[in-house]
Amino acid sequence: MEEGNLQTLEHAHFEFKKQNYKDAEEFYTKFISTCLQNRKCKTRDLATAFNNRGQIKYLRVDFDEAVEDYSSAIDSNCHFEVPFYNRGLIHYRLGFFEHAMSDFQQALKLNPDFEDAKLSLQQTLVDQQDKITRGY
Repeated sequence: MEEGNLQTLEHAHFEFKKQNYKDAEEFYTKFISTCLQNRKCKTRDLATAFNNRGQIKYLRVDFDEAVEDYSSAIDSNCHFEVPFYNRGLIHYRLGFFEHAMSDFQQALKLNPDFEDAKLSLQQTLVDQQDKITRGY
């Protein structure tokens, strides 16, 4: 990967950790754009950039765009469990329990020790059963 783009990713991570989400999003977007143009990025870096940009969108309750970024992260690196988990959280919040379960199960398939995914899957199963019991 080109040195400049690696620095862009490092700046994005730095701003993300400082919770400067507007700046972080701009750096992630620049990094992603450059990666998609020159195809010289590590798949893990690209997936992380998509995932973290998705987190920023999730925090501002822009669920559709967050799901897009999580899905792009998964497309970039299908062995990265975190975007499956994050996308599952949105599906859960929107009441799409089947999709949520599928995402949580995939996260656990990739990382069986992912405790948050285990808990989220259990809660999704409970809530889905409640929904069925109540008849809606």
